[in-house]
Amino acid sequence: MRHTLPIAPQFYVTAPQPCPYLDGRMERKLFTALQGEYAEQLNNALSKQGFRRSQNVLYRPSCAECSACLSARIRVKDFEASRSQRRTLKKNSDLRRDATSPWATEEQYALFRAYLDSRHADGGMADMDIFEFAAMIEETPIRSRVVEYSRSDETGAKELAAVCLTDVLDDGLSMVYSFYDPDDPGSSLGTHVILDHVQIAKEAGLPYVYLGYWVPGSSKMGYKANFSALEIYLGGRWQDIGDPESHKAETHPLSTDPIAEQVARISLPDTRPTK
Repeated sequence: MRHTLPIAPQFYVTAPQPCPYLDGRMERKLFTALQGEYAEQLNNALSKQGFRRSQNVLYRPSCAECSACLSARIRVKDFEASRSQRRTLKKNSDLRRDATSPWATEEQYALFRAYLDSRHADGGMADMDIFEFAAMIEETPIRSRVVEYSRSDETGAKELAAVCLTDVLDDGLSMVYSFYDPDDPGSSLGTHVILDHVQIAKEAGLPYVYLGYWVPGSSKMGYKANFSALEIYLGGRWQDIGDPESHKAETHPLSTDPIAEQVARISLPDTRPTK
């Protein structure tokens, strides 16, 4: 026996705020609450349509005059590491991976603060305190993991090097947020975490690793195009990125459809097996 969702999710739009990727632009997001018995099913469905999770909210950029942010994912079966990426894996072969329940620790927060202060001191998360950090990690209504990467120091004690909050979807792994030791740039820890998630997904038989948003021409987001078998969500469907240089940030009044049309085209999960 199957039954329908009791209440269709409601979608809302945030107030415009400065865009972190394109100077002089204002960003706006389309979002809905993620809660209740059907949270996991809704997250699976909307992740396939370019949405991302932040705590108990699913969101997708919906700017009035810009469609630059494109959801990106790696197609695991076709992925091939580049020569430099293979060097990164070899360089970090001493890293130990531990996947735990979504529970925040002081050690994680110390690494998070060092990362923000070094890389994103003027970003929207710059003032996040330990309680807000704990909420980011722990407030998840779906199947999530904290994946930690650590090394041993001279005394054998564990030293945290990188962390990724990861959601487990029905078709892949979604890297919600990652951070790493900013004082170790030579190890390319951010790249290593993505490469390792590709390996985790491959071992689990999951076809995709979701990376968040890629923005053509953005120095902050450009690294995602360095991974092979990358797909972007464009024009309502997933497609191979092709030549990254061929894409340009669409920033004009007709680059996005009205909100009502966008919402009408969202495909919602309407049934699930009873328990």
